[in-house]
Amino acid sequence: MTELAPENIVEAPFAEALSERYLAYALSTIMSRSLPDVRDGLKPVHRRLLYAMRMLKLDPKTGYKKCARVVGDVIGKYHPHGDQSVYDALVRLAQDFSVRYPLVDGQGNFGNIDGDNAAAMRYTEARMTEVAAVLMEGLEEDAVDFRATYDGEEEEPVVFPGPFPNLLANGSSGIAVGMATNIPPHNVGELMDGLQLLIEGRRDKSLEITTQQLIDRIPGPDFPTGEQIVEPRENIIQAYETGRGSFRVRAKWEKEELPRGLYNIVITEIPYQVQKSKLIEKIAELISEKKLPILTDVRDESAEDMRIVLEPKNRTVDEKILMESLYKLTELETRFSLNLNVIASDNRPRVLSLRETLESFLDHQVVVLLRRSQFRLAKIERRLEILSGYLIAYLNLDEIIRIIREEDHPKEEMMRAFKLTDTQAEAILNMRLRALRKLEEVEIRTEHTKLEGERSKIKALIASPKLQWLDLGDKFADMKKRFGQDTDLGKRRTRFGEAPTVEIMPIEAMIEKEPITVVCSKRGWIRALKGHTKPEEELKYKEGDSEKFRFHAYTTDKVFLFASNGKIFTLGGDKLPGGRGNGEPVRLLVDMDASDEVISLLPFMPGGRMMVASSIGKGFIVEADNAVAMTKGGKQIVNLPGEAVATHCIPVSGDSVAVIGDNRKLLVFGLDELPTMNRGQGVVLQRYKDGGMSDLITFHRDEGLTWPMGGKGDRWRTETELAPWTGKRGNAGRLPPMGFPRNKKFR
Repeated sequence: MTELAPENIVEAPFAEALSERYLAYALSTIMSRSLPDVRDGLKPVHRRLLYAMRMLKLDPKTGYKKCARVVGDVIGKYHPHGDQSVYDALVRLAQDFSVRYPLVDGQGNFGNIDGDNAAAMRYTEARMTEVAAVLMEGLEEDAVDFRATYDGEEEEPVVFPGPFPNLLANGSSGIAVGMATNIPPHNVGELMDGLQLLIEGRRDKSLEITTQQLIDRIPGPDFPTGEQIVEPRENIIQAYETGRGSFRVRAKWEKEELPRGLYNIVITEIPYQVQKSKLIEKIAELISEKKLPILTDVRDESAEDMRIVLEPKNRTVDEKILMESLYKLTELETRFSLNLNVIASDNRPRVLSLRETLESFLDHQVVVLLRRSQFRLAKIERRLEILSGYLIAYLNLDEIIRIIREEDHPKEEMMRAFKLTDTQAEAILNMRLRALRKLEEVEIRTEHTKLEGERSKIKALIASPKLQWLDLGDKFADMKKRFGQDTDLGKRRTRFGEAPTVEIMPIEAMIEKEPITVVCSKRGWIRALKGHTKPEEELKYKEGDSEKFRFHAYTTDKVFLFASNGKIFTLGGDKLPGGRGNGEPVRLLVDMDASDEVISLLPFMPGGRMMVASSIGKGFIVEADNAVAMTKGGKQIVNLPGEAVATHCIPVSGDSVAVIGDNRKLLVFGLDELPTMNRGQGVVLQRYKDGGMSDLITFHRDEGLTWPMGGKGDRWRTETELAPWTGKRGNAGRLPPMGFPRNKKFR
C-alpha cells in the first residue's frame, strides 16, 4: 500500500470536512438533478435528452431512431449517469398519461397507466414532438448561453429559449436534499391568457394585476388523465398566492342503466398518477374483506379508453353513497400537493407564487427576444456590408476585372481603389462568373433594400419595450393557436366542480347484521360460529384445549379483548375467523406477546361501563366508549407496577362490589366508591397482608350476593344479609359465609 506524502495530507476538523462535502452534495442534488429551472421547466437530464435528440436530427417530421442510440449519446456526451435512469426520464416524457404535453414521440411499448414498465430501450424508438421543437427555437441564434459538457469536448445549452411555458404546462416533481418540488400540469391556452394579462400590466403601469385576476384566466391544473377538481376556489387562490397548497381530485364516473332497474357504475377517468391496476386491487380487497358490502364486483373492461365497471349489490343501493364511500376508502379521490419550488432566475432555489413564476418566464422571454434580435441584427449588418460591396463591384465591373487579371495582390488593390472592407473584398473575389449578369444586380439591390427595412425594425424593437411586449404577445397568441383549447392536444381535460354533500354511511352500517357465537379457548384460539348456538351444544377443540369464553353477538358488534398486560384490544365481529375448524390464534389478530393471557372477552356495549382490576387488589371503572382501540396495538388501560398483572374486566351492573382475596376474606362496598378513569392503577379495593385478589363481582345489593354451592347439580346460594362483610373500600374484610366455594370464585 502506497503511503501518502506528508504534503498531501490536509488536517481538518471532521465536522467541518463532513459539512463541506455534504453541502457540495446537497447543492449538486438541488441544482443539477431534482429541481426544474423556472425558465424552461426542465431538469438537466430532460434538457440534455432533448438536446441530444436535436443533435441527432430527430425532428417531428423525420424518422424515429432507437432509444438506445439516444440514451448512448446522452450519457456519452452530456449526462454521465446510469443509462436506465436516463431511459426512464425519456420514457416519462413520452407518456401521454404522465405528461400533459409530451416532449417525446415514442414508437413501441412505453408503459401504460396500469403501471407496467416500458420495453427495453433496444426495442423502442423515439423522436421529438412539435412542443419540444418549439422549446428549442432560437438555440442557433445565440438566444441563451452555452457551457462546456462534463468532459469539455462539446457544449450544451444552459437553458432552452422557446416561448412555451413548460414548467407550468407539464409540471414537475422531485425530491432534493432538504427540499422538494411538486408542480401540477396546466392548460397552455389558459397560461397564454395569463401571460397576455401580465403583458397588459407591464405595458400599462396603472393596471395592477392580482392573483384572483390570474385565476380567472388560469382556474387551476389541467391533468392529462382528466378527472375533476373539487377544491374550493378560495383554497386554489391561496395555494397560487403562496406557492404551496393542495387540490382535491376525484375520478369521473357515470351511471350505466341495465334491464329490470339494475345499474352499473362506470369509471372513465382516474386521478393523476394513480395506477389503475393497484386501484382495482384495492377495490377488490374491500369487497373480499367485506369492508364495502354494498359493492359486489369490480371489472376492468378498459381498451383504448378507460372503463372500470363497479357492480352494486342490488338496485336499492344509492350510487352517490356508494361512490362517496369509494372516494373515502380508495384512491378514486386523492390530493395533489402544490409546491412551486424551482431554480429561480437568480439561480437560487425558492418557492414562487403563480404570478412570480409567470413573471420569471416573461423576463426570460424578453432576454431571449433581445438576444435573438441582436443576433439577427449582426447577421443583417454583415449581409448588408457584403451586398454594398457587390453593388460597388457592379458599378465598376470592368476595373474590378482588370485588377483581378493584372494585379499581383488584387484584394489589397481593390480595397485601396474603391475603399472596400476586407469582408467586401473577400466576397467580391469569391463571386462566381454567372453572378455577373444584370438580373443578379437587380436582385442584390432588392435584397439590400429589404434588409435595410428589417434592420430598422429590429433596431426599433431593441429600443422600445412597448414593441417588445407586442412581439411577445404575438408569439404567445401563436402558441395558443398551435397548442390551445381549440386543438385536440390543448382542449381542457380536467373539470371543476363541488364535492357532493352526501352523508356517508359508516362502514359498520354497511356490514350485514348476522348472528354469531364468539368462542375463545384457554389457549387463545378464537372463532365466530354462524348463528347463536345453545349453551349445552358441545364444540370441538384442539387436543388438550377447552372452552374459556362463549357468548352471542352480531357481525356488526365490536368485541373487547382484555389481556393480562392491562391492554384492551378491539376486534370487529365481521373480521373474526370463521367457525370451521378451531379458528385462529388471537395473537394473529392483535399485537399480544406470547406471555400475555386473554383475561376477558366480551361484546362492546356503547355507553356501557366496565370494572377493571389487577392482582394487587387495585381497580377502577372505565367507560366502554373510551376504551375502544383503533389499532392492533390496543389501548393501555391498567398501569401495572412490578410483577402485577391485570386480572379482571367485567361489565358493571348493580350498585355494589364484592371482592375476595387469596386469604379467603370477603369485602362488600358501594360501587360509588370507585372512580371512573381512562387509564391508571386505580384505587385499593381490598387490603392484604399476604397474597392478592382472587375474584370480584358487581351486583344489586337488594337482590343479594349469589354464588355456586358446588357438588352435584346446579345449586346456587343467595345471601341478602351482608352487613358483616360490608365496609369501606380498602378494608381487609372477613371470612365468607359457610359454604362459599373453596376456589374463592363468585362464578
